[in-house]
Amino acid sequence: MATTLVSPTDAVTGARERMALAKRAARTLGLLSSERKSEMLRAVAARLEADSEAIVAANAGDLERGRESGLSAALQDRLRLDPSRVAALADAVRDVAELPDPVGRVIEQRRLENGLSLTKVAVPFGVVGSIYEARPNVTVDIAALALRSGNAVVLRGGSAAEQSNRALISSMRAALESVGVDPDAIQTVDDFGREGARAMMQARGLIDVLVPRGSAQLIETVVTESTVPVIETGAGIVHIVLDESARADWAIDIVVNAKVQRPSVCNAVETILVHRGAADRLIPALVSSLRAAGVTVHGDAEVSARAEGVVPATPQDWATEYLSLDIAIRVVDDLDDAIEHIRTYSSQHTESIITEDAAAAERFLAEVDSAVVMVNSSTRFTDGGEFGFGAEVGISTQKLHARGPMGLPELTSTKWLVRGAGQVRG
Repeated sequence: MATTLVSPTDAVTGARERMALAKRAARTLGLLSSERKSEMLRAVAARLEADSEAIVAANAGDLERGRESGLSAALQDRLRLDPSRVAALADAVRDVAELPDPVGRVIEQRRLENGLSLTKVAVPFGVVGSIYEARPNVTVDIAALALRSGNAVVLRGGSAAEQSNRALISSMRAALESVGVDPDAIQTVDDFGREGARAMMQARGLIDVLVPRGSAQLIETVVTESTVPVIETGAGIVHIVLDESARADWAIDIVVNAKVQRPSVCNAVETILVHRGAADRLIPALVSSLRAAGVTVHGDAEVSARAEGVVPATPQDWATEYLSLDIAIRVVDDLDDAIEHIRTYSSQHTESIITEDAAAAERFLAEVDSAVVMVNSSTRFTDGGEFGFGAEVGISTQKLHARGPMGLPELTSTKWLVRGAGQVRG
């Protein structure tokens, strides 16, 4: 089913009506007990499994349209749902259901000299909005995290996944209704197209926080045009540094895993920086292993001189998030040179260093300013599930409120509870 064509004015009106319903539903959702929210999410997981066949059929329609319209292989991979992926989504929802409830956490307590008792507690935002592209898994992940943290959610998943998202949202809303929770806590504005997305960005007072996920262009549009507070999830121009002391087996295993295990995601590595002192020892075997795994290697002149089959790198390669089986490799003079390259080109998502030099490792951890900085680890571990958060809202590359993989605590705000006994201010 195609997006319904409506006038821009009608689209904005319709979108705002749905956001108002979400705002109303948030009032009761935020008061649910931890067990009621867990029960709700267990019902969502069960319903997704029960509706798996219909969800996969809807997704097949999106995939067919994507192929016909020339959707990239990376986006087709992100779009694809099969029975195992639907089952994984349900499992992720169950994981979220068992996570500690972030609402009501006592963050700070104090008693003033005048006897007033102050308690700072975590509370839901109210309504969380998300604008994203061709990622039906995000539909479920964000909804589950929002609901567990007592928030209603408004979703705009893009035309590429419209049928998939419609099926997923219908399934989740039915699950809420089955356990006596207002289904208006989950809303979509997909059928209002781009006007629906614009309405979300201008919905100050209806949406409390907006989380964009997708291309750099989409994120930039939301950040610059929104009047609603935004948590920025950035692109992943991710680096791995192979230090002079890097073990060859670790270097090859980690780089190949970080590139090949799932190249279409934001925590896949895009650029490898090899210390000059390790170049002769590491580059031939590294390039050979990458090429054997189907990776196209874009390298500078020094890489090309040490390995066969290397595509000459251009300056643009260092600033590219490939999201494909492509990788850029450059030889750097030393750790200073590597860190400077990262400062110049990184999107401040994830960086890793492979080294057996403890001093180099600690310096890298201290000086590299990204959301996640690693030593001797694949960058693919930058993930809410891997960090123990269950599903994730996204990976924030900003510095305010939330940074790195975002789980339940990042979907709460705070308020002060003040208890007195007749005090007045003098």
